[in-house]
Amino acid sequence: MTVVRPRPPVKPGLGPAFGRLWTAAAFSNLADGLGRTAVPLIATTLTRDPLTISILAALAFVPWFVFAIPAGMLVDRFDRRILMAVANTVRAAAALGLAVLTVTGALDIWWLFAGTLVFGFGETVFDNATNAVIPAVVRDEHLERANGRIQAAQITIDSFIAQPIAGVLFAVSLALPLWVGSVGYLVPIVLAVLLPLSAARPLRTSASKPDAAPRVPASEALRFLWTHRYLRALVLFTSLMGCAFSFAQAPTILYFLDEHDVAPAAIGFVTAGIGLGALAGSLVAAPVVARFGRGGVMWAANLLAALALVAVGIAPEVVTAVVAYAAMAFAISTWNVPWAALRQRLIPPVLFGRTLGVIRMITWGMFPLATVLGGWVARGDLRLPYLLAGGFCLVATLVCTKLLLEASRQGLSPADA
Repeated sequence: MTVVRPRPPVKPGLGPAFGRLWTAAAFSNLADGLGRTAVPLIATTLTRDPLTISILAALAFVPWFVFAIPAGMLVDRFDRRILMAVANTVRAAAALGLAVLTVTGALDIWWLFAGTLVFGFGETVFDNATNAVIPAVVRDEHLERANGRIQAAQITIDSFIAQPIAGVLFAVSLALPLWVGSVGYLVPIVLAVLLPLSAARPLRTSASKPDAAPRVPASEALRFLWTHRYLRALVLFTSLMGCAFSFAQAPTILYFLDEHDVAPAAIGFVTAGIGLGALAGSLVAAPVVARFGRGGVMWAANLLAALALVAVGIAPEVVTAVVAYAAMAFAISTWNVPWAALRQRLIPPVLFGRTLGVIRMITWGMFPLATVLGGWVARGDLRLPYLLAGGFCLVATLVCTKLLLEASRQGLSPADA
């Protein structure tokens, strides 16, 4: 099924509206990166149990299982700009609360669990809204480029700015990354409400009533995904691969701290090395898709990710481990760009938020169990999750070769077909 969507009212190129969206996402990612590094590091001062640390990582995905569809319904029915602002207000309050608990000595692992859940619920709304706004502010032919820019900003700020800074701030004071993160969430609140009216609601296909919001039941998103055979199959594949990545990455912090003797203050610099690969993937994805086709790139990305997982598991020292991890991050980022653009092409605009919510409920909702299982396996050997996940991903990619290559023919307009 090909969705014919109206052209958004912007000039050729990405335009100033996308610039504001990009900046809002960038500042939000700055705060996310600070918290994503600080929270597990703070947790390691309370426990060194891989299973407990993996539970903390798993809780970040729980909101996608229980709230992804409601978040999608909100995104499809209400002003997306206001939803983005509210989501970041809640996350800022959570970061501030954790910082206060830390400096007063009242923090325990349960508060970190609770804070992680709050961050996750805010993320379901903010990220769903951001993805839904992109097709409303850029032209269809620029979707790969726009998604690549958003992802590049996320990786650059998260890996090269937020996480290294968070590690240094953590060495100065446990709570300092949380204080700074709470401030970082505030800037996107202003930028979100300054987005144009086209970002507020789904694009309409009715010429007679362009501003009318049709009442589409939430079940329509489920029905659309179920009846779209190709999209349904690709979601299942993505879910299984994502579970394997979550299983493998459950012990990441302890893997570098204990297996390779990395100092806690240097964790951010390790993740910056990994982020270099992720950034490269997000930047090259659009041009390589244009040259080699979406399907071939998506297949090659999964194959590389599988081999990189195995390389992480057998890495003899920290430099090799970081290089292998960076290769995996490169592959995942390269996959994410065409996968996001394909969803935006296949899903009708008025169903996008809810359908994306369903997809993420299915995919990300399975991650917590996989992460906890990975943490349990890591109790015996911190390297084993990477080896098991790499083997699984390699087999899955080879079995699903035809499915992945088909992506080049999906989402084409009649003129391109």
